[in-house]
Amino acid sequence: MNNRTLLLISLILYLVFFLPLIDWNIKTQAIAALIIIQMMWIGRVFPLAHSSLLFMLLLSFHFFTYEETLAYFSSEVVWLLFATFIISRAFIETGLASRISLTVLKVSGGSGRALLLISFLLMLVLAILIPSNVGKGNLVASVLDRLLKNVRKINKIENLGKALFIGISYLTAISGALVATGASSTIYTFELFTSVHADLNYITWILYFVPPVLLFTTLLWVLFIFKLPPEKIDRKKMVKLIEEGLDELGLLSLAEKKVMFIMGLTLLLWITQSLHGFSIPLVGLLGAVLTVTPWIGVWKWDQAKDSVNWDMMLFFASTLMVSGMLIKTGTIASIADSFISLISFQSPFLVILLLIVCTAILRIIFVNILGFLTIMIPLAIEIGETLGGYPPFLTAMVVFLVGIPGFFLITQSPVHLISHSFGYFSERELLSIGLPSFSLWVLTILGAVIIYWPYVLNY
Repeated sequence: MNNRTLLLISLILYLVFFLPLIDWNIKTQAIAALIIIQMMWIGRVFPLAHSSLLFMLLLSFHFFTYEETLAYFSSEVVWLLFATFIISRAFIETGLASRISLTVLKVSGGSGRALLLISFLLMLVLAILIPSNVGKGNLVASVLDRLLKNVRKINKIENLGKALFIGISYLTAISGALVATGASSTIYTFELFTSVHADLNYITWILYFVPPVLLFTTLLWVLFIFKLPPEKIDRKKMVKLIEEGLDELGLLSLAEKKVMFIMGLTLLLWITQSLHGFSIPLVGLLGAVLTVTPWIGVWKWDQAKDSVNWDMMLFFASTLMVSGMLIKTGTIASIADSFISLISFQSPFLVILLLIVCTAILRIIFVNILGFLTIMIPLAIEIGETLGGYPPFLTAMVVFLVGIPGFFLITQSPVHLISHSFGYFSERELLSIGLPSFSLWVLTILGAVIIYWPYVLNY
């Protein structure tokens, strides 16, 4: 459908369900509002920020007071997103991100197989330092493209290029789940998870998610070795190219040293949150402010403010509003009750399997991951509340992990589009390798449900 058609449908839905002609149930109106905003977000009827502002008006007139709507902008998690924009951009702009990337890639020794594994592990490292999937994906793709273009002059690298760039597409999103600040979708999910798991913090998040992500990364590497075996390349030439890239960066600059100190301090305070009691968003804001503080910082506010995606800030706050609307009106509870009543005769484990299948199918349709999670995470929590055998935190973790990556289509993620634009793989090749990759991801999650999470969650 084109934008005009979607806009017309949205207007009709609004006129039918929100004009005082028929006294609709509040839950019915909530579902209508959800359909309207999802159509506008997915169909890009207007820019995300514009649609989010329209949704704010709808909420303020029909569900919340204006003050309650605006309160979502003061949420800690919104300001954590603000802080991560500034910190990650400072990390990239000083050149420190490129230096670390090249240094890590040099560990491969020029071997194609080792380069593939090291590149995958690099995505996990950068997830801690760059809380932006697009930022991580663009940075690593650019570095690898430069290396491969030079190697291509003397070596065939067809399989290696496919494996590297498809792997980046998958692991950029998955690595974002590694830490609580790994991506905007993770920051949002962390906020929701704290409502059902009081002891959740930066360290416990790592404890829950790092082992499954590391296991899948290893399995994905093995899969690619068999499905897309890397060609033998001139190892000395590869190492030389990496060293040339490092030489161009020169010696470690003062700005890079300052960013290392600021990011190190921020990470240390995040890790030791249980000792000092300062929240993750507060520490993040401290790190962001330090980057623009005279003598300590690396740039001025006029530069830093341009790194903040203000449209994303509005959109992010509106995703919190969607969840708030669905929870406050009891819509999520009703949907969860209906779901449970339909499958009440099934075992809890089969319910988990059904959730995985439903999430995977819906994820193909919903290309906007934040908009998708605004529906699925509250629903998973509510199902967990009524489901015997598993705590709600576990059902929510399953849906979160299944939902964040897109394995099949380049439209499922902006990072897929970035990686595909370099020309190393086709849409058909992404789909072909996506089927076994998705199977390994689901098996990894089920393994965590059966073996690992019961141990760490003590249920």
